[in-house]
Amino acid sequence: MYKVFEALDELVTILEEARGVPMTSSCVVPRGDILELLDEVRDALPAEVDDAQDVLDRKDEIVGKAEHEAEQTASLAKLEADKTIAAARAEAERLVAEARVHADQLVADAEAEAQRTVAAGQAKYDDLVDRSQAEADRMVQAGRESYERQVEDGRLEQARIVSQTEVVQAAHAESARILDATADEAARQRAECDEYVDSKLAEFGDLLTHTLRTVDKGRAHLRGVAAGGGAAPFDYQA
Repeated sequence: MYKVFEALDELVTILEEARGVPMTSSCVVPRGDILELLDEVRDALPAEVDDAQDVLDRKDEIVGKAEHEAEQTASLAKLEADKTIAAARAEAERLVAEARVHADQLVADAEAEAQRTVAAGQAKYDDLVDRSQAEADRMVQAGRESYERQVEDGRLEQARIVSQTEVVQAAHAESARILDATADEAARQRAECDEYVDSKLAEFGDLLTHTLRTVDKGRAHLRGVAAGGGAAPFDYQA
């Protein structure tokens, strides 16, 4: 096809440069050159036309082949996409299963820790109550013995003073003082005993408050794990 265009360009050039005939629109051209170029065009056209016709005849074959290759490519791409989707689905199911196992383990650990914390708190409470009761009983008994001893001492002193007629008035006064001091001492010891028991009960109350706060944090952590998935392990000492 290039030769045809080249010959036509030369024909145009010859015509443009040809000498014109006066008083007419005609021109004088070299007949031999023109005929030679026309022969080249005639010789070149069949081959070019045959090539073009061959392309047109094979159009359906070429298009069919391209469509077949496109379908094969699409099938391969779909197969690869299906494999990728299946692998992704399998990986997602595996991750979900692992997350469920991890969540179940967290729940079991939290329940065990909560039971252990409650048991430890109950044991501390029982021990504190027993020790507080024992200490209170001891202090009450000590106060009672001290009171009775001082009362007895006062009675003996009173009897001794009463036996001496010259100091009867002084004996009465001393007896009253001793009895008052004994009562004050017993009241003081009783107040100390009550204060000790109250302080121990306050300590136990703080322990129970800390234990309940730990249990509440554990429950909140469990609710967060159940609602959002994986989470950092719960710090029971917080």
